[in-house]
Amino acid sequence: MASSSCGRKDPIVIASLVPFLLILLVSSSAAASASAKKKVPFRAGDERDAYRRIMARMARMEKDCNKTIQSPDGDIIHCVPSHRQPAFDHPKLRGQMPEEEPVERPRFVNGGAGAGQEEEDQEGVLFRQAWSDGGERCPEGTVPVRRTTARDVLRASSPRRFGMKPRASNVRRDSTSSGHEHAVGYVTGDQFYGAKASLNVWSAKVASAAEFSLSQIWVISGSFGNDLNTIEAGWQVSPELYGDSNPRFFTYWTTDAYQETGCYNLHCSGFVQTNNRIAIGAAISPTSVYNGRQFDISLLIWKDPHRGNWWLQLGSGPLVGYWPSFLFTHLGGHANMVQFGGEVVNTRPSGSHTPTQMGSGHFPREGSNRAAYFRNVQVVDGDNSLVPAAALRLVADHPGCYDIRGGYNRAWGNYFYYGGPGRNVHCP
Repeated sequence: MASSSCGRKDPIVIASLVPFLLILLVSSSAAASASAKKKVPFRAGDERDAYRRIMARMARMEKDCNKTIQSPDGDIIHCVPSHRQPAFDHPKLRGQMPEEEPVERPRFVNGGAGAGQEEEDQEGVLFRQAWSDGGERCPEGTVPVRRTTARDVLRASSPRRFGMKPRASNVRRDSTSSGHEHAVGYVTGDQFYGAKASLNVWSAKVASAAEFSLSQIWVISGSFGNDLNTIEAGWQVSPELYGDSNPRFFTYWTTDAYQETGCYNLHCSGFVQTNNRIAIGAAISPTSVYNGRQFDISLLIWKDPHRGNWWLQLGSGPLVGYWPSFLFTHLGGHANMVQFGGEVVNTRPSGSHTPTQMGSGHFPREGSNRAAYFRNVQVVDGDNSLVPAAALRLVADHPGCYDIRGGYNRAWGNYFYYGGPGRNVHCP
């Protein structure tokens, strides 16, 4: 691992700023390769303009940063002044600084399920990532921004949709024919102001660059039509987005059911990062081992009752940043559904179900140290209190491929195991 001051002479930056005509040649060459997905060269209009905007944004990040960190896994992390991160391209944020962290945080209800976990969550909540394993961190007043390269953009189906989920994406209630498959627990029918859970991290195997596997929390409001609002955070394996098969910490948001708004991580003007030690989009390391040691992350999403912004917090520990309330329509008030669990994309390669894994790649019946889990599943109520997720409903779209089983105990509160291997004798 190495770090350096930022500068235009960085050869990696020069490589990422190759003239656009050369990028077209790379794209055409990739299209001709039998080992790569076919790529259609960018059209002369909006696709080319979108590519140029992405590369210009990253050039500005490199210019503005005061430290660059080379991660052992190949990532480049720029330490960018917090007010120069991509969120501040938004007209409503331009020229401002990140907001101060709220003093008031969600409270544990005495005796509530998982309340005894508060001390445990305080320990090690700042989970390890590959880029910071050697003790690296960004200076105070800056935030880590993972560099986007030309190769990253060329892997996407379209530069205009780079960093966005496919339009077919959705939460479980309206996903039966989209190719997205879920094993989730959810609560609905009330007003929710946040959600919290701990989930173990696995190196799920993803069969195709066009597929992904993720485990996350969804905070949801809207009618499940084109006005759906979501806030999302968790871990995912996405070869198309990141160029490898490492599980990575991610965030997402949308206000129109994944149509034209929102993005992953810091790929658009949206999420405002405030933490200088966590890189969104960077790999989580180490990960859980089958029949061995388990590594989990604790995530809390909650709405500041005073300013209205939705904050992302690591368990009961440090804040990562916030989604400004003005981004949303329905979530400008509260959520009407919260969902926890796993999702995969099934492109049905060769006409059969994908072997892409969800969670550990093992069914929930295998239980502790073998299956993926969510534990201490909670929601934030109107009093800004963390309470057990009552009446948690468990559902799997295709239980022969990916299943889910829940329970309750004093240590884990409401919990469930979930996941599976994908294609198998019961999932042809």
